[in-house]
Amino acid sequence: MGKPQTHQHAVDTNVSHSPARWVDGEISEGQLPDKRLDRRLRQVFDQMGGAMGQSIPRACKDWANTKAAYRFFSNDRVSDHAILKGHFVATRERVTSASGPILILQDTTEFSYQRERPEQIGYTKSVNSGKDDTGRWRHHTVCGLLMHSSLAVTISGVPLGLTALKLWTRDKFKGTAALKRKINPTRVPEQPACLRRHPHCHHRVGRPAGLRCPGD
Repeated sequence: MGKPQTHQHAVDTNVSHSPARWVDGEISEGQLPDKRLDRRLRQVFDQMGGAMGQSIPRACKDWANTKAAYRFFSNDRVSDHAILKGHFVATRERVTSASGPILILQDTTEFSYQRERPEQIGYTKSVNSGKDDTGRWRHHTVCGLLMHSSLAVTISGVPLGLTALKLWTRDKFKGTAALKRKINPTRVPEQPACLRRHPHCHHRVGRPAGLRCPGD
């Protein structure tokens, strides 16, 4: 009983630190291919960490920092996995120091946007728009992104960090509804790519024997 309580205290203490100290534990040295990008990543993390749930302009507070953040995210040498590299390392350390089974919880989140040129972002789904004058159903596609993530937590519910993350959009919808009626949802074409992330989880956390991956 003593060890889980000690770990709980350690995790809670880390989370309660100021944003700058939290950032120090989630960024690896040389995480990005340029030291200037490393410095910008630390600054963006610091800004976002101090404004959880806020938009980038609100977190950055002024137009100069907002533009710098957008330039950083649009840089071809910056990828989602490069940004999360240090966090994956920190997650591994927290998992290996924890005792008992570790749960890997998966979920898919949908981000929807309204854009004049939605094709530049992508689409998440096709939805009913009601019937037209002839009684035929109309459909329209929703602009956005899909994110499938895997979160490591202790059996007492303490979050230890992400072990995998995948962002994607759909590029076709024809036949999707019919396919779902005939096939198990976990076997719809885009799903196995997400489910196959289990091996990556095992590799990143370093203790596959103690992992539990419940289905949703």
